[in-house]
Amino acid sequence: MSTVLETIDGGTRYLDKREIADARRNMQLLVAHQLKCSRMELYVQFDRALSDTDLQPLREALKLRGEGVPLQHLLGQVLFHRREFKTDARALIPRPETEELAEWLLSLELPASQALLDMGCGAGVLGLTLAAERPDWQVTLADVSPAALALAKENAAALGLNSLRWCHSDLFSAIDGTFDGIVANLPYVPESARASLSREVLHDPALALFSGPHGLDLITRFVPVAFTRLNPGGWLALEIGHDQASQVGEILRRSGFSHLDIKTDLSGVPRFPFARRPA
Repeated sequence: MSTVLETIDGGTRYLDKREIADARRNMQLLVAHQLKCSRMELYVQFDRALSDTDLQPLREALKLRGEGVPLQHLLGQVLFHRREFKTDARALIPRPETEELAEWLLSLELPASQALLDMGCGAGVLGLTLAAERPDWQVTLADVSPAALALAKENAAALGLNSLRWCHSDLFSAIDGTFDGIVANLPYVPESARASLSREVLHDPALALFSGPHGLDLITRFVPVAFTRLNPGGWLALEIGHDQASQVGEILRRSGFSHLDIKTDLSGVPRFPFARRPA
């Protein structure tokens, strides 16, 4: 019978051999998840003996992690702007950059009442965070994937968010009306980059990752129509790839947007274009 510390040490060695980054933290989180405690609480349980009831599911999870299944899928959740969101293979695992976008938008002086659209909502972390923080906003979440929408609805229910509009739509094909603001984290990975992506990233749905040979097919389709669906003075905020700022900026200008500002992420990458439809 292994103790908590022995299990962590053995699992760390196993993950190290399979080139899993941050192997010890991964193993600590798997053990904490199985024991239903926090990672910090493990430190006072190092001598606790683990029964087969705990060890068997841990062995299965460890094997999957060694094969490259994302830690977030094994834990079933991710922390995003102080809230826990369910995450699984139905939608893109939320990235830290998207959390930066949410925090930046919440820092802006925007009207207390807004009609907002989250296009390509995936698991819903962006739109649901904005809805939770700005309860007077009227938020619509849309995605082309029924599975992703189902996951987003589960997250909305867990957060107690009920006054939302949902739309299964290929971009704007099934969406009516206009909005004061639109946020979109659309697929932006070039098809040519597929072979270079990590095993973990390739567990995300391809539909949520790839967008043509240069990664810009969806954004090129989306931006001109988004302009027509914004009320005068309305705003658009995007998340884009690390090398797409100049091209996306040109697409926005060609489509009629003004007041273009491309904010950098914490790594200094121009990541978040923000623009307005002229009043």
